[in-house]
Order: sequence, then structure tokens, then C-alpha cells
Amino acid sequence: MIHLHDLRGLWRRALIAWPDGRSDSDTEVFWLQGPSLYADLRVPLGRPACPEAACLRDLDMAMLRFMATQEGFFGRFDIANAIGDWQRTFDYRPDNGLGDRGALAFEDGVLVERGLDAPYVEHWVRAGGGEAAALLLATESGTPGCLVVVGANFIYARGRTTALPLGAKFSQLVDDAASLEASQDLFDCEISFGRRGGDDWRIERSSHCFREGASLSPVLDEAGHTLSIADASPDGATITRTWRIAEQEGATSRLFASDGARNTTLEMAGAAR
Repeated sequence: MIHLHDLRGLWRRALIAWPDGRSDSDTEVFWLQGPSLYADLRVPLGRPACPEAACLRDLDMAMLRFMATQEGFFGRFDIANAIGDWQRTFDYRPDNGLGDRGALAFEDGVLVERGLDAPYVEHWVRAGGGEAAALLLATESGTPGCLVVVGANFIYARGRTTALPLGAKFSQLVDDAASLEASQDLFDCEISFGRRGGDDWRIERSSHCFREGASLSPVLDEAGHTLSIADASPDGATITRTWRIAEQEGATSRLFASDGARNTTLEMAGAAR
């Protein structure tokens, strides 16, 4: 029997296969499972180079069309009787109305997932572990976000202020937008994977190419009610994005480090429930 604590950690997908014979082993997939909150980022092979891009407004239509093929989501994961249920608080792509449930089993050291709401088989390989912690975040207007940390690995995710239309085709939304700026605005969200060492939280792979190499620089307020993230506005201005902490997972006495009066960089030692 597989339990939730067996799945905490970083998982990389080795393969997905469908009944019609198609398969994919090239897409980069990062599934980071915390105490119950999780985050997932999927970047297909062949992303255009963007060495000059520094913000959302620098992205051209070729990049936006590629970005519409990316996937990602975050929310809460539960498992019962070997059936995993990935509930999605935010979906990078338009909601297709289907659930995300799979039958899970370990086979020769590989975690095999067989889809229940859609027909597929995925093979997952553990790529990192350690103590786990997570924050469910929200803005005052209700935009969702999260920060999941397991060992040295983290995924930070920021949802959209307005959800995409249910059942829409993402590429069509991009092409049908009234202007380049309107197409860019469809991607005013973020899912970023990275690794931390001390106070350095470095983004390595992101739904936004220009975020790769940046430092997340998470800062907790003295009262522990808000979390600030180093970010950039769509036009490239340096901003601090402040989140309300809606929920914490892990032992809070070990989750945050504080040195008294001043704000401090978040040090996620984490702790399993």
C-alpha cells in the first residue's frame, strides 16, 4: 500500500504513453510533493531561445505559441487505496473539466501511474527527498499561489488574476487575442522550479524563460502573516510581490527563521506532519 508520506519529494517523469501508441520521454517534468500540497511544471522539448528577453513584454508570438504547449498546476494531493488524486487549485492551461486521478504502484523501483480520468501510463523516478514544507498563498483579491519545498528543491507558483475559459484551446486563445500584449497577458502567471543553498533560492527551470537564473529571495514578515517574493512586472520593472499566507504545512517552529525586529529570508527546514 502506498501512503502520502511515501511520495514526498521531487519526481521526474521518465515516460508517458497513450493507448494510440504515442509516447513522450523528452518533456521536462518536475513534480514536487510536499506534506499534502504539490506543484508540477512541464516544459516540452524545443523551446525557442530567448537570450534578450527580460520580461513578459519581451516575448514574441513564437515564444508565446510554444508556452501554450507547456503544462503545470498546483494544489492538494491525496491518496487512498493506491488511487492518487491531484486536486488543482491552479492550472496553467485551460481547465478541460476532467479530474486528475491515477492508480499508483511501484514496479521495479519506478512509480507507475495509470490514468483513471484519461487513458495514459506515466513512469516516475524519484530525484530528490528531504524534509518537506509548503505554503498556500493568496493575494488580497484571491489570486492563488504556493511555495513547496522538499530538501534543497522548491517550486514557486503564481496563478492568474482571471482564469482561462473552461475547455478552451490555449493556442487558439493566444492566436485570437486582440494584440500581442493581450496574448502576453494570458501568461501573467508563473511556475518555477529551483534549488536553494543557504539564502540563495535560484530558479533553474520556469514557465517563463526570463525567470531562469533569477533568485526567488523569499522574505517572511515578522509576524509570519505574509511572504514577499522578488519579481518583475510585465514591463520589466523590479517589484516585490507580497502574498498572504493562507496555510502552512510542516512544523512552523522549524519552518521559519527570525532574528527579531527585521524581516528575514525564509529558511525552509520543513517538517513532515
